[in-house]
Amino acid sequence: MLIPSFHPIMRAIAVLGASMAFLPSAHALFEDAEARRAILELRQRFDASAQENAQMRRSLLDLQAQIETLRGDLAQLRGQNEQLAREASEIQRTQNDLAQGVDERLSRFEPGEVQVDGLRFIAQPQERNDFEVALEQFRAGNFAAARKSFAAFINTYKQSGYLPSARFWLANTQYADRDYKNAVQNYRAVVNAGPQHEKAPEAALSLANCQLELKDSKSARQTLEALLRDYPSSDAAATGKSLLNSLK
Repeated sequence: MLIPSFHPIMRAIAVLGASMAFLPSAHALFEDAEARRAILELRQRFDASAQENAQMRRSLLDLQAQIETLRGDLAQLRGQNEQLAREASEIQRTQNDLAQGVDERLSRFEPGEVQVDGLRFIAQPQERNDFEVALEQFRAGNFAAARKSFAAFINTYKQSGYLPSARFWLANTQYADRDYKNAVQNYRAVVNAGPQHEKAPEAALSLANCQLELKDSKSARQTLEALLRDYPSSDAAATGKSLLNSLK
């Protein structure tokens, strides 16, 4: 009769035991669901990352394409700049040539400063041209033409800075023609022009030679002594010293 009094308790124990029997299965189901959710989240994250990577690749490709385009544009600009620089240089060169040509043409009609045989002075274009023509004739060995040209120059340009040089070259043509008397006058004019004239020592030596040709040894000796005194370091003085020694 004790059994009936314990029946409710036994029933509760039985229910509890049954419940305990099902606990492992419920826990496993919970773990499976969590795992599936975790896998789904990982897949979603992976898919999102893949999309981001794909988008990043597209962006990088677009950026690379833009860079290549910019490089092409830069190369084109460099080419254009180089072309412009060449054109600017050519224009500048043309302008310089034109300016030089204008200056040269103007110089033919305007007086300008010249330096001849150590002397610096202002000369007219025609004056300069006439002297250069006569000098070129002398250098070419055409002494007759040079003599006429220098004589005409001296008569035409009586105040010219070229006069000492013109007289020197005229005297050389006269010496070549053995016209020693006239050569003496012109060589002496060069010597009297002063030591600043580069041809003065050579003119003094030539003057002495003309005097010797004219049998004027006394004057030649005096000329050579003056040459050694006034131009002791010149080449003409070295030759003049030997010539003077031969007269003693």
